[in-house]
Amino acid sequence: MSDQEKYSINLDVKYGFLELIDIDRIRRHVTDTWFNQTLCEVNDCVVRLGVVEGEFHWHEHKNEDEFFYVVDGKLIIDLEDRSIELRPNQGFTIPRGVRHRTRAPVRTAMLMIEGRSVKPTGD
Repeated sequence: MSDQEKYSINLDVKYGFLELIDIDRIRRHVTDTWFNQTLCEVNDCVVRLGVVEGEFHWHEHKNEDEFFYVVDGKLIIDLEDRSIELRPNQGFTIPRGVRHRTRAPVRTAMLMIEGRSVKPTGD
């Protein structure tokens, strides 16, 4: 099984304008180990919810920046020269073209804000 087959990545936009998005409710119903759902669109960006445990593969986004915000759990973002640890209510931005991977040693819920054209698995 390839790395990308281990992920449940849903690019469909789940919520439209003026709809309530209950992150905690969605998070409680996720059974996948690595789940990613596009929640909504904001201008030329999307907001995605990740509910994850384990590690993602190394990748980069050549044309888009990516913002991570931890809701619950612990997320480690590995860069080529260092690792950043995020706890609840902390965020971090990866600029376009920077190779990275995310790891969650415990079940973690995070929000990601990125350009609509981003492929979550990288370019």
